[in-house]
Amino acid sequence: MTRTPASRSALFLAASNAALLIAGAASAQEAAPQSTVVDDIVVTGTRVANRSRLDTVAPVDVVTAETLEQRGTTELAAQLAASVPALNFPRPSATDGTDSIRPATLRGQGPDQTLVLVNGVRRHQTALVNLNGSVGRGSSAVDLNAIPSSAVERIEVLRDGAAAQYGSDAIAGVLNLRLREAREGGGATVTYGQYVTDYTGFYGRKGDIRDGDTLTVSGWQGFALGEEGFLTASVEYRDRDRTNRSDINPTLGRITGGQGDAQAEDLSVYLNAGVPLAAGWEAYGWAGYQKRDASAAAFYRTPTDATQNPDYGAGRKYPDGYLPEILTDTTDWTAAGGVRGSLGEWGIDINLGYGSNKIEFGAENTMNPTYGINGPTEFYAGSLQYDQLVFSTDASREYDLGWAGPLNVAVGLEARRENYQIGAGEEASYARGPVLAAGGATLAFGSRGFTGFTPGNEVDEDRSNVGVYLDLEGEVIDGLTLSGALRYENYSDFGDNVSGKLAGRYDFNPHFAVRGAVSTGFRAPSLQQQYYTQTSILYINNVAYETGTYPSISEVGLALGGTPLDAETSVNYSLGFVARNGPFELTADAYRIDIKDRIILSETLTGSATAAVGTNARTIFDLLAPYGASAARFFINGVDTETTGLDVVARYRAETAVGHRLDFTLAGNVNDFKVTKTPVTETGVLPTPTSLFGRQAVARFEEGSPPWKVVFQTDWEAQRLGGTVRLTGYGDVLAAGATEATDLKLGAALVTDIEARYRITDKVILSVGADNILDQYPRQSLRANNTTGAFPFSNFSPYGFNGRFVYGRIAVKW
Repeated sequence: MTRTPASRSALFLAASNAALLIAGAASAQEAAPQSTVVDDIVVTGTRVANRSRLDTVAPVDVVTAETLEQRGTTELAAQLAASVPALNFPRPSATDGTDSIRPATLRGQGPDQTLVLVNGVRRHQTALVNLNGSVGRGSSAVDLNAIPSSAVERIEVLRDGAAAQYGSDAIAGVLNLRLREAREGGGATVTYGQYVTDYTGFYGRKGDIRDGDTLTVSGWQGFALGEEGFLTASVEYRDRDRTNRSDINPTLGRITGGQGDAQAEDLSVYLNAGVPLAAGWEAYGWAGYQKRDASAAAFYRTPTDATQNPDYGAGRKYPDGYLPEILTDTTDWTAAGGVRGSLGEWGIDINLGYGSNKIEFGAENTMNPTYGINGPTEFYAGSLQYDQLVFSTDASREYDLGWAGPLNVAVGLEARRENYQIGAGEEASYARGPVLAAGGATLAFGSRGFTGFTPGNEVDEDRSNVGVYLDLEGEVIDGLTLSGALRYENYSDFGDNVSGKLAGRYDFNPHFAVRGAVSTGFRAPSLQQQYYTQTSILYINNVAYETGTYPSISEVGLALGGTPLDAETSVNYSLGFVARNGPFELTADAYRIDIKDRIILSETLTGSATAAVGTNARTIFDLLAPYGASAARFFINGVDTETTGLDVVARYRAETAVGHRLDFTLAGNVNDFKVTKTPVTETGVLPTPTSLFGRQAVARFEEGSPPWKVVFQTDWEAQRLGGTVRLTGYGDVLAAGATEATDLKLGAALVTDIEARYRITDKVILSVGADNILDQYPRQSLRANNTTGAFPFSNFSPYGFNGRFVYGRIAVKW
């Protein structure tokens, strides 16, 4: 797991070779100009052909590849969050694997409550479970950054419940990533940037900081397959250095923490193809691969800490203390293929898709204190792996019933098999070594920073499900379009579910329409939530506990009141309007999302052998003692939530002259999230009923994401010059402390991004810019929450805490 210069250059060499192959292929083809104007016909949220985004019965945003490119970050999730106010992508630190596999949220819901499709096919989740104190705690979502933005032509964002149309997870909405389709032409881009910021900490760190250097090299090329077929190849390489905003440790007089972005290096390759067959049929398919190696800081260990073996371990091996590094090496694969065409009056689409995500964990610059001075300093800590196989078939046709328009009837079936595995680490990463105590203190065991998975943690579980749906949509009378959907699902582990949706739209005239929908939805408990287990050291209010995370139906989970996980259910309501007049368009959509039995990770229940008999602490100790744990947590249903909000998008586009273009967008989201019910321990489990979802957890749900977000963006082109100015306003976020006295409001913020572009030739564009050019930072943590200086900022900041990012980019198209 050790990072070496040779290993870090391996991915870059591979990317360089791929780029040379693409460039060579391009030189053999006739160059063709590429249009940056993408038709706004959408396929998400409707199964009616040739429906534009402003004509749908539910709100759909379309984010083009050109829009994604116009900022300094090259991460797909961050690019998308800059364009869609209802989507947020925070940048947590010191949260184990979540540092490098960060989740995104839509309309304030959980990261796993938004369905992600690629070319209309369900995308697989990551194997990671977000366990620590970040947005999305307890979820296992799709890793959007596993897909290179260079492979994406556009992204369709359906902001409405759609479980009846697409199945589990589509409670908040749907992201459908449409891959590039080109048989000629191509492009290559090189982007380099770094954080250039001025930061002053409470404990004496002050001055200019330059870090987080990021190099991204990407390219794509279209190839002809036969007379009409295409193959589009995309490759992307990114190398990002870490950032660090930790302050000086006031006790030691130096920086000992590492709060910031993880160091990461990744290589992605995607292929997308389509070939016409006989009788009007077409074969299509795509495949993708990403390898990402990341390293993030854990918590600093002092050399005098009694649990770290100061006399014969940490004190002699690391006389100045040590900051463990958590390594996450991720391998992501996906492949899908299918055929589509017509059988009589029916349009048919049949496809099969596979996806796999494997994460191998490690730790370095660390130790297992129970192995003493001669123990190892780096460890292989085990692995997580998730994969899914999806088969689907869809059929649709139109019927003429004498209405104002035809009735579109769509039916389909989807069958899915999922598998989840946990692999053990090497023995020293989890074992208690020969030195059990030193200086009268019980020593911490396992690799510090990230304790390895044990053989007892290993799992290999799978499940299957089958779903069928019926989807109807048609214009009943002039101007009135109605749609309805019904979906039945059967899961091998928790049973059945039925979801339904009714939606309508009335166009008063070509310039104004109203639309609305009501739907029920669900999210099946993930295999990760059902079977994840690990014993590790968890810090609760700066106190270390040997803590087990257990399946709810394990012996420990059942002893504490766990039950088999059931599906989350939801009811969505929306009402809005669409207005347009020439180059101006305005949409506004109000919504309400009610969710019952949301699956959450419980509070950590801690025991004490010295507590009075009959108290919770003593009872928990008695329950957990047979299993070798002093604290435990598990997944459980039981949180109900209610969300109300409003999305508004206004846009004005104008061609002022030949070669001149102006584009103004003002978009905003207001989101009010309430927790209306929380779970408590079952009667009889503990002497006093105990909340399993405490004040901090409730605050994370209700106020961990901005209550409002507004984006104003203007893009202009004038012959060879162009530019983008983006202003993003964020509402006040709460970072909840252990008590109300230590709560911190991060403050509302306005972040400004600027980019200038110069077209050197018709095919070469040079861009320079800065994200967060005014160097905006969130409010720093209270000293009571940051006594060591290691964590001056909250992980809940919606725009991070790295400051100004300055970059340059050169793009070549042919």
